[in-house]
Amino acid sequence: MHLWQATLPFCLLASAALPVAAASAWGFTDATVAVQPKGAGVNSGFKESLSSSKPLSQPVSFAGADTLRVILTTQEGSSAKRPHQAFLLLKDSQTGLDISYPFTVKENGKSRVELTQKELPIQFLSLSEPIDARVVIGSFGSSEAYDSSVFSLSIDRDPDHPVPTIEAARYGKLPEIHHIFKDAATSPPVIITLAFVALVGASLPILAGLWLLLGANVNHISSAFKSAPLPHAIFLGSLFAFEGIFFLYYTSWNLFQILPVAAAAGAVAFVSGSRALGEVQGRRLAGLR
Repeated sequence: MHLWQATLPFCLLASAALPVAAASAWGFTDATVAVQPKGAGVNSGFKESLSSSKPLSQPVSFAGADTLRVILTTQEGSSAKRPHQAFLLLKDSQTGLDISYPFTVKENGKSRVELTQKELPIQFLSLSEPIDARVVIGSFGSSEAYDSSVFSLSIDRDPDHPVPTIEAARYGKLPEIHHIFKDAATSPPVIITLAFVALVGASLPILAGLWLLLGANVNHISSAFKSAPLPHAIFLGSLFAFEGIFFLYYTSWNLFQILPVAAAAGAVAFVSGSRALGEVQGRRLAGLR
């Protein structure tokens, strides 16, 4: 009997604590809905406070040039907090059509959403009855999400501007598109090419003269080919191969054709050139150059 009397108060306290733990839920505070006419001042137009427990009794009028603005602070339990999702849901109860507009939420829970009639579906613009405006807030964890109606929105159209038809917004066959592409790149005229070839050919004697003037020893060509005939021959051959590759690229080849061939010629020129330069360095160290 004494054990039961001691256990009973503890059970009562535990059962009373369970609803408190489960009562944590998402909601909002400091909420307002405002409709600002186009060209009006900051504090002009309609503005009303919103409650998380009871929707507004009168519909909010939303004209064609107005801007609808909803500002609130999201909170989990009694603490302001940023949720994973928060959006304004507009829904037509007759057709079930709905669309959501996400809030811009800061870390402290301050949330804001703005929209005009241009952002509404065409189906909403032809409705005569107000649509339901709901606030939906939810996040990860065990806290219960908030999903409740906060006000009704009456969409007022300008009678001078007819409502767009729904068929105009549907997908359909569009006019055929004719693409105009640039002409393929072509080589310059042969006359210009021959003129540049002549200029390059005329510069070769000048280059050879300057080479001799700077002290190039032509007499060592035979010695070089005797010491390392294969590296020198392959190195010179790879240089002529590059000229042939450039000529083929100019006449018929494309970039993807010359790249593997140029890579192979470059590898051969690197290996043979290092061997040829090694032979030249040997003669220089021997005092023959």
